[in-house]
Amino acid sequence: MAPPAEATETPAVTRLLAARAASLAFSDIPDAARRVAKQCLLDWVGVALGGRDADLVGMLRADADAEGQGGDCTIIGQAERRPAYQAALINGAMGHALDYDDVIFMGHPTAPVAPAVLAVAERAGASGRDVLTAFIAGFEAECCVGRYVGGSHYAKGWHSTATLGTFGAAAAAGRLLGLTPELMQHALGLAATQAAGLKSMFGSMTKPFHAGHAAECGMRAARLARIGFTANPNAVESPQGFGDTQSLSVDAEAALASPPGGYHVVDTLFKYHAACYLTHSAIEAAGSLRAVIANDPDAVEHAVIRVDPGHLSVCNIEAPETGLATKFSLRMTVALALSGEDTSDGRLFTDATAVRPDLVALRRRIAVEPTARGTRSEVLLLLRDGRSLQAYADVAVPMRDLGAQQVKLDRKFMGLAASALGAARADSIRAMIAQLEEVDDIRALTSLLRPEF
Repeated sequence: MAPPAEATETPAVTRLLAARAASLAFSDIPDAARRVAKQCLLDWVGVALGGRDADLVGMLRADADAEGQGGDCTIIGQAERRPAYQAALINGAMGHALDYDDVIFMGHPTAPVAPAVLAVAERAGASGRDVLTAFIAGFEAECCVGRYVGGSHYAKGWHSTATLGTFGAAAAAGRLLGLTPELMQHALGLAATQAAGLKSMFGSMTKPFHAGHAAECGMRAARLARIGFTANPNAVESPQGFGDTQSLSVDAEAALASPPGGYHVVDTLFKYHAACYLTHSAIEAAGSLRAVIANDPDAVEHAVIRVDPGHLSVCNIEAPETGLATKFSLRMTVALALSGEDTSDGRLFTDATAVRPDLVALRRRIAVEPTARGTRSEVLLLLRDGRSLQAYADVAVPMRDLGAQQVKLDRKFMGLAASALGAARADSIRAMIAQLEEVDDIRALTSLLRPEF
């Protein structure tokens, strides 16, 4: 009779991630991670300002009005202040309204973390150094949980920006609130039980709502943990916990491993098209062919977009009827690129654009084939004159020249922020975020994020 197999002890993922988040010090963080973190915050503020007038933001503000006015937290691009939970929700949804915010393997990392950090920090008058430290603590925590649940979590239909973002917001808020490692475990447990968000909501107002909801829930998790509210302290890895219920392929080793650059944040990818990131490689490929067809989309008899099969469940809305749905349509975004439209301009993605006759006619001549692999996309054009053209692109490669990346992000930010707050005020925000570690009180920054009257 064979001896019984030794039981394998489940790694204490929650405890180790909690300890990392609670103990992270500014001095621990290398310069590259600090620089990219500031770029993340700059980019998020810009896209939030760009999304300030979105219908979904107005609806959330109207719903908040029903509970009365007042509060001490900034709503980006608006004059009023709100209580912290409302601010986290509204700012979080606003920052994801254009679907123009940064991405990484787990989804959109900054969208749920930054609004939680901003709300907690503003109430406390925290320093810019503390804000950066907390932001990075939350960013790393959500990425680590993302590595733990693996690709099956997203493939099953969970919107990982929402689910994993709740952990990131909790860890970031907890770091600002000074949670001990033990209390941080309970915060992550509270995050685990609130984490939610479905990919079936893509193309609707609920997708941006996910980011705000994650920020709000994560902040609540940290605040409750601080006053002794308990949760399962092993909620990430426990039986019937987050991983057990929401993943088919948990991997504790991947969750706890140090990424190649030491910090996940340095691998952040930034968007330069105001649509779902999985459309960007196809947009770039199509854009490179536009000059060859002399900017004449009518020259295209038929087009094929070849992408990884995983794209089909994310951005393959065949006949979008709204601006939001257009952001998740490979056919329509490629039609926009071939037509010479500026896909970096969030104002392009309107309901009118979705049903514009020339674009609809071109979109109907485009097919999507799930034959590529990974993040590289291919666009094949068959022209009416008998020629065929082909181009490839892959935008999922992080920039290592952070100076060049800063130039691109400054340009993007000013384009979004100047129209909202004026060029001078926008430039002051840009300069302050660039030196955020020197800011003594984050309220010096948040005061700039509201209109000047």
